Amino acid sequence: MLICPQCKFENPKANKFCQNCGTSLTHLVCHECGTEVPLNAQSCDNCGAECGQIWLAIITKEGSGDWELGSWQDDQDDLPTLPLSTEYTVPLAARPVLKAGSYIDKEQRYQLLKPLPISEENTTQTEFCVRVLDCQPYQISPIEAILENQDTGLLTSAGREIKIPRLAKAYVQLQSKGQAEIPVIHDAWQEGNTQILLIEDRSDWPRLIELWKEETTSSLQILHWFYQMTQLWALLEPMKCRQSLLELSNLRLDEDQTLALARLYGEVEAQVNAETEDETLSLTEQPFSVKVLGEIWQELFRQSQRTQFGAVLQIFEDLKLGKIQMIAQLRSRLEAIATELEASPIPSFSPTANQHPTAPTIIQLENERDEDSAGKSDDLPTIVLSMQLSSLEDVGRTDVGRQRQHNEDYFGIDTKVEKLEFPKNRVFQARGLYILCDGMGGHAGGEIASELAVNTVRQYFQELWTTDQRPTEENMREAVYLANEAIYQLNQQDARSGVGRMGTTLVILLIQDTEVVVAHVGDSRLYRLTRKRGLEQITVDHEVGQREIARGVEPSIAYARPDAYQLTQALGPRDESAIYPDVEFFDINEDSLLILASDGLSDNDLLETHWNTHLLPLLSSGANLERGVNELIDLANQKNGHDNITAILVRAKVRPNMESQK
Repeated sequence: MLICPQCKFENPKANKFCQNCGTSLTHLVCHECGTEVPLNAQSCDNCGAECGQIWLAIITKEGSGDWELGSWQDDQDDLPTLPLSTEYTVPLAARPVLKAGSYIDKEQRYQLLKPLPISEENTTQTEFCVRVLDCQPYQISPIEAILENQDTGLLTSAGREIKIPRLAKAYVQLQSKGQAEIPVIHDAWQEGNTQILLIEDRSDWPRLIELWKEETTSSLQILHWFYQMTQLWALLEPMKCRQSLLELSNLRLDEDQTLALARLYGEVEAQVNAETEDETLSLTEQPFSVKVLGEIWQELFRQSQRTQFGAVLQIFEDLKLGKIQMIAQLRSRLEAIATELEASPIPSFSPTANQHPTAPTIIQLENERDEDSAGKSDDLPTIVLSMQLSSLEDVGRTDVGRQRQHNEDYFGIDTKVEKLEFPKNRVFQARGLYILCDGMGGHAGGEIASELAVNTVRQYFQELWTTDQRPTEENMREAVYLANEAIYQLNQQDARSGVGRMGTTLVILLIQDTEVVVAHVGDSRLYRLTRKRGLEQITVDHEVGQREIARGVEPSIAYARPDAYQLTQALGPRDESAIYPDVEFFDINEDSLLILASDGLSDNDLLETHWNTHLLPLLSSGANLERGVNELIDLANQKNGHDNITAILVRAKVRPNMESQK
């Protein structure tokens, strides 16, 4: 099937245009000049920009013998005429080099951009990595289908089950957990003794060693990367892929300076290479003990010619002597160094124009059990480094849906951003007010209630919120009560009764730099998405089902009730004595995407099901929020569509607050 890039509608493979929205399925639009470009073109003929879908192909051979791939050349005229049922593979002697333009699959979808030097002379080589062009980027791959359905296999039209190749399993498992540090896997298959993986191409991502060399990179920044590596170590250990951390060329940085991997290396077949010209890292008889992290860190210092600082030297020595054997111990020591750095003057981290110092946000002890402590957990404090806001972006959109005749949803956004920048210092301060309401009461009822609530809350905070101090819980409740009173009085004035009384849900999000407060009434929701924690629902719906669960009823029984989704609270129908708004406070300690959603968007676990594909990419600074919210609304129309749909997306990015440490 072909997935429309605009509306995500599933089309038959033969379609040239999307059946749902009419978008071309044979061409794409150049992101630089807007020219239509064929899907199988690497670059735009008009401006030269690379616009084709490029993947990194990892081609691995097991055992001895020839390499086995599906299609070896793009010119098939030289092949003998054979019956359609006959498979033909060009003899090895006839293909000393796979030329650019050849395909690595029988379906002729993935095309080599450079020659692949597979010949009789190098049949003993076990792996090649090469960039390939996806000539059918809108066609869903078996791996994508497996991830979409959270299954372990996929049946083809012929009833044959496609198994995930061994080398692909680690990518699939980590991707299903939403780990952005690991490249996305697109496709994988096996032909005889040859396995092929197609993953996200990160070859142009900056290497960790390059930024490590920069004078502007602080000791605290380096400490963040150390801690991230310990987190990745724990993540990769069950996958037997810790070797991935020991290849210096594999350590990359994303656009926010967060540590990431270019690919995964297995621990059995890989050999450790520290990328030095005159030496190779020698590991102990237990190559994947935690001490090898110290060795790779020392190698980073050596190659960057930076001076090792403070207590880090002692950590390296203790790792070498085996005094630190557990990741939990290593994290504790890193936290101790962080405490020292916080207590002493630290040079200001002044990023260049191309750097985004958002890196890891928290150094935190996770109270992991130390096996050497006779079963006692380390009772060490959690250390949260001071963070500051580096950017705040937002977008909102509402849509009537596919079944309603009018839109009773309403939203409001009110932000104030101040930015001061000097050669050695940058100050970014922001506050944002985000309000979403889902009205009820029919035409000229729900529409009025939702708009009135938004305007009442917005006006209240415009008058109250004139300082840099975050509003209090009392302020939040007063805003909710004022909105309720405005709608309630209008109901009384119009002598509305029963179901004719108009009302609305309400969710308010306030951001003051890295401090957040949220208040809500009804079933409109606030979600939070971070790379470390994934998608979390912050608010709890005010509805009968949730009320019963709070009383101790099993969820399956609570939601078997016919009135399970009936609201227990809403603004307007009754006076403030019937309103009990929930208010919650939290801090932004890592890059976050906050999502305000009406039930037209959140129904049927839509966000919980599709956050990996439609929300997680929006955490990156380069992702277009406007396009993201449009795709989210389109998805809701496709999967739900029974109600009005409203979404507000807020992207808050943070970085270590070096000035606060002076």
